[in-house]
Amino acid sequence: MTISRRGLLFGLPLFLAGCQSVPNQQAMYGDIPDEPHPLKKVPLEKIKPELRRQEVAYETSHPAGTIVVNTPERRLYYVLGGGRAMRYGIGVGRAGLALAGNAYVGRKAEWPTWTPTPNMIRRDPEKNLKYAGGLPGGPNNPLGARAMYLYRSGNDTMFRIHGTNQPWSIGQAMSSGCVRMMNHDVIDLYARVDVGSKVVVMQA
Repeated sequence: MTISRRGLLFGLPLFLAGCQSVPNQQAMYGDIPDEPHPLKKVPLEKIKPELRRQEVAYETSHPAGTIVVNTPERRLYYVLGGGRAMRYGIGVGRAGLALAGNAYVGRKAEWPTWTPTPNMIRRDPEKNLKYAGGLPGGPNNPLGARAMYLYRSGNDTMFRIHGTNQPWSIGQAMSSGCVRMMNHDVIDLYARVDVGSKVVVMQA
């Protein structure tokens, strides 16, 4: 079988586009050696394609810079404006442990210390009481590489958008109410978000 020069030219852009998508995603989730706690690449074969970071069409009345957490969908959208958003797969809180409504980013932290809330200690003292004084940031810290702390009216809601050392949990409802992201994704979101950014958490 022969291919005409015209057919080759028309087919080449599609072929190249298909080839380029894989290296780009591999790069997004590759090794990050220059972190205080270096991160290994994400095993993408274990992460569903729809849960990986990507820019998508997204019509909304919220202005650019808003974070929209769609809890039932297990997705977080960072509104870019112009009908576009950056979409991330997330893990969410178990039933009855999730935040709903509006909040804002009150503060941000890299490789944050994790301190269980009083409610978490009451629910599971055997697991959480030993960390009442705080667990320093690091590869075994449940907040992962970054955290954005959600506030209302100047008060900490005790809910966070944070990384995780359990990437397999993305897409699940299993946390203590916080929004968890793959460490590579939370680093990307953290760089886009300012303190004071609006956060909208949608429930079913």
